Amino acid sequence: MHFDTLALRATHQPDPTTGAVVSPIHLSTTFARNEANELPANYIYARPNNPTRESLEKAIAALEGGAVGMAFGSGQAAAMTLFQALRPGDHVLLSADAYYGTPALLEQVFHPWGLTYTRVNMNDLDAVESSLHENTRIVWCETPSNPMLSITDLLTVSRLAHEAGAICVCDNTWATPVLQRPIDFNVDVVMHSTTKYFSGHSDVLGGALVFKQDNEFTQRVRLLQGLSGAVPSPFDCWLVSRGIKTLGVRVRAQSLTAQAIAEFLDGHPSVERVHYPGLANHPDRALIQQQMNGPGAMLSVQVNGDATDALQFISRLKLITRATSLGGVESLIEHRASVEGINSTTPKNLLRLSVGLEHADDLIADLAQALR
Repeated sequence: MHFDTLALRATHQPDPTTGAVVSPIHLSTTFARNEANELPANYIYARPNNPTRESLEKAIAALEGGAVGMAFGSGQAAAMTLFQALRPGDHVLLSADAYYGTPALLEQVFHPWGLTYTRVNMNDLDAVESSLHENTRIVWCETPSNPMLSITDLLTVSRLAHEAGAICVCDNTWATPVLQRPIDFNVDVVMHSTTKYFSGHSDVLGGALVFKQDNEFTQRVRLLQGLSGAVPSPFDCWLVSRGIKTLGVRVRAQSLTAQAIAEFLDGHPSVERVHYPGLANHPDRALIQQQMNGPGAMLSVQVNGDATDALQFISRLKLITRATSLGGVESLIEHRASVEGINSTTPKNLLRLSVGLEHADDLIADLAQALR
């Protein structure tokens, strides 16, 4: 099936009892047994499992082409549970250009616990190979990366990981399965912050993991999901499922507008550089065409000058909202280095733009007047 059909089929489950076209929200935290003390549907308590969460997990797994899906209370909760499945002394190889919260999690939580990690430029395949150790258990990719939009060769990196006895994990939040399915390139685990495009309306926090296979490691993560309780509420799951229904049409429409904005900004006299996979001058152009179905709706722009110039530019915007996050129907912009803090390696003149569903001409006009 085409993606839009699959997204609807995966989330459209009429209630068998009432015939309601919209799936009900099962808010119950506990489930009754029959006279024989049996559980009619194998649900016992909401922390390990819930019908609404189970429905979402199956839908996300179907969209990514995986065997098992798991929903979490946030993207960070998903990443944390995956790292918790490792043992003290294990090693993680992490993309140098990754969401700042991922290395922060490794450094502040898991490194004191005994987990080691190395950051590497995933575009340098020789460096990736030489950074793999005997105790490497996870190779963590993020493509397109946040906020520089660099592209990782998933097929090659997953091969290198497997040859070293590790699993390959890809943060697919920015691309979504609309534009990229990492499991098709032999990635073992796909991670999402469902807060972003899956939900699509900036009103729910969530995360997800999708596993290519249901194996011993998958079951360990499932066990930790239930034991830790880092799970979304049934209502949160229902909101994400609702967002999935329009995921394809939203991402494609937002991507078209992002392309127009990137082309407007590229070469503008007040702009130093635009980072966007849809531009012909992107250094990973050939790889983008190989593993992505479209450039996406995220772009970063470096304006001429320093942090002060960047902040003054966004202060003049009238239509685009200055806020952290991405993937919603409204366009958002932020000065990334300010959000990441004093240890940020992001260029001080870089602004990250999440393109929403406003008309392209209106967004471009807003950017143009601010650049003047």
